[in-house]
Amino acid sequence: MAINEELLTVAAVARRLGVAPATLRTWDRRYGLGPPIHSVGTHRRYCALDVAKLMLMRRLIAAGVSPRDAAESAKKYGGPASVEAFTYEFEARDHLIAAIFKSAQNFDSALIETELRKELESNGIIKTWTEVIAPVLILIGKIWEDTGKGIDVEHLFTDAVVKILNESRSVVNAPANAQPVLLAAVGNEQHCLALHALAAALAERGIQTRSLGALTPIEALQEFVARTAPPAIFLWASLKKNALPEFFTELPAVRPAPRILIGGPGWNRDSHEGVVLVEDLSEACLEIERAVGL
Repeated sequence: MAINEELLTVAAVARRLGVAPATLRTWDRRYGLGPPIHSVGTHRRYCALDVAKLMLMRRLIAAGVSPRDAAESAKKYGGPASVEAFTYEFEARDHLIAAIFKSAQNFDSALIETELRKELESNGIIKTWTEVIAPVLILIGKIWEDTGKGIDVEHLFTDAVVKILNESRSVVNAPANAQPVLLAAVGNEQHCLALHALAAALAERGIQTRSLGALTPIEALQEFVARTAPPAIFLWASLKKNALPEFFTELPAVRPAPRILIGGPGWNRDSHEGVVLVEDLSEACLEIERAVGL
């Protein structure tokens, strides 16, 4: 504890953490997570590090970690009063998925971002997307289907994912392709998280992209193709009403002819002549690598 450091009462710390004072006393009594010095007849006082440990305790419990395991991790923490960079080693993938899902429900974007950064650094875009991000999106979608609620949770999680993907998307200084690959969510398609993931995965491979984002009209596609002659075009549609064949049949003819890929559950699986239907991020990357000659 630093000299002249402000010390907080149980009530003040409880308000800061959003828990009851009795909860803090229980954590102290049961797990030894309290002020290290407490003189008889005096009120408990918490220093900044004490509060940081309690913040970790609360965050880990909210993410699904057992109180005992959360307390053990919190007691070992000796870093700054800010705990945003703290990481917790979850025992298995399903535990990590559950923790991120619960953190989204609790609007704890800091924990989500921390864990996703760690995953991307260790495993790369495709594995993180396939094994962590996509399963969390499925859980969030299931809640919406069952209850009609959770749009705010989806938006918070999506924003966190986009932020992390954009951070990881390195600048391609010597790209393998002279012209950028075109990515677009067509028609009235508003969901384009898959485009961010694909752009980041391609950047890992030294492939530059240009994304037209959501709500891309056919006129914008036609103009971009005519002006840049991209080596590959990826068109995303999650809804059938947006997955119209004219988005790839009415593109201008350019040389060399681009490889056209379509992805997303909206597309007709039985009728896509002249284009390549890809079912996942890995397949999309492989097809685009072929298109640029890798």
